[in-house]
Formats: sequence, structure tokens, C-alpha cells
Amino acid sequence: MKNLISILDLSLEEIDELIATANDIIANPTKYQDICRYKKLATLFYEPSTRTRLSFEAAMLELGGSVLGFSEANSSSAAKGESVADTAQTISCYADIIAMRHPKEGAPYVCAQHASIPVINAGDGGHNHPTQTLTDLLTIYREKGRFDNLTIGFCGDLKFGRTVHSLIQAMSRYTGIKVVLISPVELKLPSYIKKDVLKANNIPYVQTTSLEEVMPELDILYMTRVQRERFFNEEDYLRLKDSYILTPEKLKTAKEDLAIMHPLPRVNEISVAVDKDPRACYFRQVLNGKYIRMALILKLLKEAGRI
Repeated sequence: MKNLISILDLSLEEIDELIATANDIIANPTKYQDICRYKKLATLFYEPSTRTRLSFEAAMLELGGSVLGFSEANSSSAAKGESVADTAQTISCYADIIAMRHPKEGAPYVCAQHASIPVINAGDGGHNHPTQTLTDLLTIYREKGRFDNLTIGFCGDLKFGRTVHSLIQAMSRYTGIKVVLISPVELKLPSYIKKDVLKANNIPYVQTTSLEEVMPELDILYMTRVQRERFFNEEDYLRLKDSYILTPEKLKTAKEDLAIMHPLPRVNEISVAVDKDPRACYFRQVLNGKYIRMALILKLLKEAGRI
């Protein structure tokens, strides 16, 4: 595997390998601190990001490497009309690996076709966000110790949420998975994901508008924000943005070992009062993101023969 564009680019064995490496990094950080010395990561971020961009940068720095790149399209030659293909070939002259976020679906794939170094998709529109999915998988494994026989509730924006789409794809490959889809009618999971992923893999799922109704059966609750930037109509956003707000009151019927996840940033869909609950693992999830990206950078650089 030269690039990571979709979570489906990884086999289950490769995911297991990445999780094992991430766990080893957590246990033995000094073992990895110089492994990418003199190697450079280029972060090509055409839309805003805090966690993803900084976690990629932290990951490379903690491996002993260095980072170059840009954090908005206006500060790159894209503002002058340069194509993604030309950017990819140019950056290949400067760096050893690329992490790219782009508002257009498929842009990281185009980048990978023209780059001579590994490319990691750091999010493309409402399409894929595979390193967030790897972050989620590492978090699930560290919180639950397994991937099979879990009931996962996805709550909020299931229509535009690329993190939701990717995690459903990833979890559909494990046994005993049940999916609960909690959203306003207007933000339901796209029918093609239900057909091509859930139904195609015989994953049982239910759709509901009520979080309280399904709370007692959940092993994992994956909260998402309603994304203002994906809406064409401000009125629709304002009407739907507070559809679900998780509070300590709503968690009273939840399992004692529920794992509450969120890809962040949060707006107000999880009350800050929930942060003190030991079941809240979204900030542990953030830290896991750094470790799994360290493991991925290592894997791709090794397979490209660059370390």
C-alpha cells in the first residue's frame, strides 16, 4: 500500500498492525523518537483544521522528522489556479510524504495519482476521512478491547458526516456489529451507505430520531456536530443545529461502560458537564489520533522505501 485514500485501502490485518504499532508507541515512545530523522511531511490543508493538521505535525515531530506545508488554500498556489496534479508533483520534490485535506471529494486521490511520494487523505469534502477512522478504531480498541459484538449509535449529522461514513465502512467488516442511526429526518444517513455497506454486509441497523429511546442498548455513542459549512441554507442549519444535546441527565439510562466518542470540534452537542464523566473519551480519542498517525506515517514511509 503506497497511499491511504479510503479506510478500505487497508485490510483488517493492516489495521491490526497499525493498532499494534500505535500501542507500542504509547508504551515505548523513546524507541520511536528518531526513526524519521531527516524525513519531511508536507501538510497540504485547503480547508481549516485544528486537530487533524496539528496531530499530523505532532506525529511527525515526535518521530524525529520535520514538517512543511500550508493551512489554507489562499496561502498556496491554488489561489493562482494551480492544479492539484501540479501541486502533487511539485511537493514530491520537497517532501517524503503528504497529508492532504481538500473540500473537493476525490482531490487526495488525484494527488496520489501524480505524486511520487505516499499521500494520506486527511479529509475530502463529505467523502472520506480515513485517519479519523483509524483514530476511532484505536479508541474503540483501547476503550472496549475488541471490535466485534458491539452496538454503536451514531448521533447528529449522518448525512454530511464523513467521519460517520468512514467508521460505518470500517466497522461493517467485523462480526456481531449493530448500528443505531440517530438523526433528524433531514440529516439521515445517505441511502447508498445503507445499501452498499450496511445491507450488503448484513449489518442490522435501526433509524430513529430519539436518542433517549436507544441509549440503554448502546456500547458506543458517536456524537457529531451539525456542520454549518455543509449547508447551503442558513435557516436549515439554525433549525437543526441543536437537535441533540448530550447531558448527564440523558446518560442516566446508559450502560456503565458506554464509550462516548466525538471526532470534534464540538459546538454544543455535548454539554461540558459530560466531560467529567469517565465514559467521555473524546479527549482520549484526540490523543489516540496522534499515535495512530505516527504508526501510519511509519508504515507508508517504510513501504515506500524511505526509511
